[in-house]
Amino acid sequence: MMTASPRQDAAFGTEQHVWQVLEGVPDPEVPVLSVVDLGLVRSVEIAGDAAVKLEVTPTYSGCPATSLITAAIELALQDAGYTVETATVLSPPWTSDWMSEEGRRKLKEYGIAPPSPCGTRGAGMTIACPQCGSEDTALVSEFGSTACKALFKCNACLEPFEYFKCI
Repeated sequence: MMTASPRQDAAFGTEQHVWQVLEGVPDPEVPVLSVVDLGLVRSVEIAGDAAVKLEVTPTYSGCPATSLITAAIELALQDAGYTVETATVLSPPWTSDWMSEEGRRKLKEYGIAPPSPCGTRGAGMTIACPQCGSEDTALVSEFGSTACKALFKCNACLEPFEYFKCI
């Protein structure tokens, strides 16, 4: 049985199709999130029959996964039949406010508290436990498994959890 080539997809060559492909590219650190959920892809431009130009912004300039994410994006689009040109854009810098609501939901289901809107976390603000929903939580460390997460514990269910920082 022969399978259709990616170019035979009726949506091939549309911006919508490119975004659909990108939704399947996972973040290497939190694989339940896609690069679209994180808001890393700033723009998509169809530059010809099968050519795509992308602008991508890393979560922060020192993120060790930046080249891996860019390579995964390019590979997914090449596998879908596109030629890809990717530019890294650092200004304005990425902010966790660019995360989609779907991405925030996925983070919570994965056991990581999603970031608060930037500028809203201050003294006295609580972070709800993603396991039980309790706001009786305490900061254990400003840094979790990576610099973009903090470590909290829940005083109600006693579970530790990470909080994806507002950046």
